[in-house]
Amino acid sequence: MIVSKTAGIKYTKDVAGYKHYVRIDLDMYGENQLLEDFPDLLDIEARKGGETISLNEFNEYIDKRIESNV
Repeated sequence: MIVSKTAGIKYTKDVAGYKHYVRIDLDMYGENQLLEDFPDLLDIEARKGGETISLNEFNEYIDKRIESNV
């Protein structure tokens, strides 16, 4: 295990030297909003370059869903 230059954050490497995990001391940094948002940021990054629709198309889709559920 390699200790980073930032206290409370450690990187775990495999035998080949590749970083696989980050350990963050939550007592030191707390469970702040950045850590809570991290999975959302990963999802956003994974969707980059994906299919998009315009706001008008989205609004039409929502209107149709609402009409069909009333």
